[in-house]
This record gives sequence, structure tokens and C-alpha cells, in this order.
Amino acid sequence: MQLTLVQGLLLFIVGTICQFDQQTEAFYWFRPMVAAFFTGIILGNVELGVTCGAVTELAYLGMTNVGGTVPPDPLFAGIMTVVLAYTTGQSAETALGLSYPFALLAQGIGILFKTVYSFVPHKLDKYAAEADVRHFNSLVWGVTIFEAVFCGFIIFLCSYALQAPIQAFVNSFPTWVTHGLEVAGGILPAVGLAMLLLTTLKPETYPYLFIGFVMATFLKMPNVLPVAIIGASLAAIDYMYQKRFDEQKAEAIDDGGDSDGI
Repeated sequence: MQLTLVQGLLLFIVGTICQFDQQTEAFYWFRPMVAAFFTGIILGNVELGVTCGAVTELAYLGMTNVGGTVPPDPLFAGIMTVVLAYTTGQSAETALGLSYPFALLAQGIGILFKTVYSFVPHKLDKYAAEADVRHFNSLVWGVTIFEAVFCGFIIFLCSYALQAPIQAFVNSFPTWVTHGLEVAGGILPAVGLAMLLLTTLKPETYPYLFIGFVMATFLKMPNVLPVAIIGASLAAIDYMYQKRFDEQKAEAIDDGGDSDGI
């Protein structure tokens, strides 16, 4: 299927707004789940948007900026996964694999902007020292809006202006390449979840992991919602017991002890 000019312009607007949100981290609309949902609404296929958004969100779940590293862009991945699935007729998993080059493109654009904007902190220091609020705000919002609009324009080019050559390129793939991308797209969500677990998993949380694994594997539940509800309940119980323990510990200290003397 082909995107219309109106749909391309709407994607430009959504991409600009989400990119602006990515820089300010105000509402987290830049996450693949949200951006893909908006894209699905624009393309008239909300189900496809939600499906692609869920797959992409899992794949990019554990990717975050660490030190000077910049991960592939989740916003571009979320939008382009839906666009590629819509225009080429491929599955969400295959479209996820195809969207990775666009995420890398956005990664490079982000690095370029951060390099070019290296003069901005020095100018802001100067304006702050002079108490020049007008120029300070103008510079902050100016560079932020410019980068957002530029990225929105790139999304417009990738989704609308270049859709014909991209569609022809994807359709030229042999079956084994398409199947390989589908398999890779199916593995990426597991990799993203594993990356997240690397930062959150601790020895004291191992029992919860094993409980969830047993429930999901052996109890033959139709989906993961019951597992998520039980996990949230266990987390709430643990939080309440820990809170009560801390309160009792504080009361024991306040009521007296060796440190209080006679």
C-alpha cells in the first residue's frame, strides 16, 4: 500500500512533536509504543500500529544512553516499523529488522547535532552570567525546535518521498532473506528484555523471575497479563512489608538504645 501526501505530512508533524518530546523527556511520546500507535492512527490501521509498537518497544526496552554512547533511535524505529509493515505487507517482526538502518540513521543525526551544538553550553554560560534571559531562552528553544523539525523532515522523506524505492528494494529480497529478517525481528524483543534484566536483576529478585518463568511456561496461560498482575501484586506486598520494617526500625531507634545513654 502507498502513503498519501497528507499521511506523509501528518507523519512529519508527529515525528517533529515526538522528537521534541525526546529532547525534553516530558511525556515520553518518543517511545516506540506511543509513536507507532500515532502512526497506526494516521495510516488507518491502529491494530498494525499497536502490534509493531509492542514488538519495537520490547526490542529497544534496554537501550539507553550510557556515558558517551548513543543507542539506535527508538522513535525512528517505532515509526518506520509501522510504515514498512504497511507499505511492503511484511510482518511486524520483518519490518522491525528492516527499520534498524533508519534507527542507525537517526543515531548518526543525533550525534551530528550534539557535535555541532558543542558551542551552545558556552553561549548559555555567557547569557546566564549576564542575566540575559531572552537570549538564553531563544537559544535553548531554537536549537531544540530546529533539531525536532529536521528529524520530522527526515521521517517525511523516509516514509513518503522514498517509499517507492524502499518498497521495490524490500520486494526484491529473496525468501530466505525475508525469513531471516523475520527470525531476527522475533529475537530482538527477547534481546531488549534481556538487556533490561541485566540492569534490574539482583539476587533478591531471582525468586520472582523463576515464579514468572514457571507460570508463563507450565501453566499454559493465554497471555502474559495474569503473570503481570501477579508480579505487580507480589511487588506491592514486598513494598508494604519493607515499608513496615523500615517504620518499626525507625521507632526502635527513636524509643531509645545504647546510643541514647541513660
